[in-house]
Amino acid sequence: MLQPRILLQQSQNTSCRYLSIRQNLTRSYATVAQSVKVEPPLPATGFAPPPTLDEANATFMMRTYKPRTPGVRHLRRPINDHLWKGRPFLPLTFAKKGHGKGGRNNSGRVTIRHRGGGHKRRIRTVDFLRMVPGPHTVERIEHDPGRSAHIALLNEEATGRKSYIVAAEGMRAGDVVQSYRAGIPKDLLDSMGGVVDPGVLAAKTAWRGNCLPLHMIPIGTIIYNVGSTRGKGAVFCRSAGTHAVVISKDDEGTKGGNKYVNVRLQSGEIRKVSRDACATIGVASNPNYQHRQLGKAGRKRWLNIRPTVRGLAMNAADHPHGGGRGKSKGNVDPVSPWGMPAKGGYKTRKVRKPNKWVVTARERNHGKRRVK
Repeated sequence: MLQPRILLQQSQNTSCRYLSIRQNLTRSYATVAQSVKVEPPLPATGFAPPPTLDEANATFMMRTYKPRTPGVRHLRRPINDHLWKGRPFLPLTFAKKGHGKGGRNNSGRVTIRHRGGGHKRRIRTVDFLRMVPGPHTVERIEHDPGRSAHIALLNEEATGRKSYIVAAEGMRAGDVVQSYRAGIPKDLLDSMGGVVDPGVLAAKTAWRGNCLPLHMIPIGTIIYNVGSTRGKGAVFCRSAGTHAVVISKDDEGTKGGNKYVNVRLQSGEIRKVSRDACATIGVASNPNYQHRQLGKAGRKRWLNIRPTVRGLAMNAADHPHGGGRGKSKGNVDPVSPWGMPAKGGYKTRKVRKPNKWVVTARERNHGKRRVK
């Protein structure tokens, strides 16, 4: 559709003609959708368990678009207006090229199906170790196309070096974060009178975005970017909206103190990790990432994801579920294309070995054993 035009009248000092320009109209393609119900939000910091809120009051807004094309009719995106609009910090990036985008291994064989294509990307080098002490200022919050959570660009105040970390929910430009993995700073120790007071130490260090060893974090604190062993980076709770909770500290172990810390992951699993492993206070950013809707199949292709064909729709030569007349699997249990069982916990459940020695009450009295 043509845009409306405005004819400008001739001024007194110019010749008799008309000038036509295109009207500067503001287009409003995006609107804000109705509130969507989600689970109660979690506090970014604090030592107590998260408060229980009414689920009816826990809502957030999603950005929708006018259905000018079929691809944007169902497009839903979380509102993140605080993100950096420009390019990333190029010295901390490198191009993603080669077999890494096609699901192939070093010999060229397909090891992960349904991968290939996609938009050009640059890998952001994220610091999961956080070993550099001292205050770091958050310059900006950026979108990382290689992960679901947002990342923050830090500037070390002492040297001016820059680094990327996984941003915490609520972190904004101008915040100051620190890492205490190298030990307690001398000025902080002097402020406590030269003696470590756990309560005062937690009040001054356990802030959102700070990285601490797990033995310095109070019980009940919400954390993310959790490590597993000493001297290595974070391996747990790194995706958008994930978090863990410190539930207890074991007394058994070394003479100097606890050796392990029990952490409850978001799946409910209780993991025993090293007391010197790292963890960041808060919740991983972009918690509404799971509620997005891509809107069209082409956006899947931009994300390096190729189409998935059901085995039921294939021929008998291509899949165990294929062939037949109509929708029929041929009276076989659900399996993968290579015949491995696909359901029923075949690869996840723990198979207990049967006890070869069965002792009855009568044999127990006589002290004998019978092999079944």
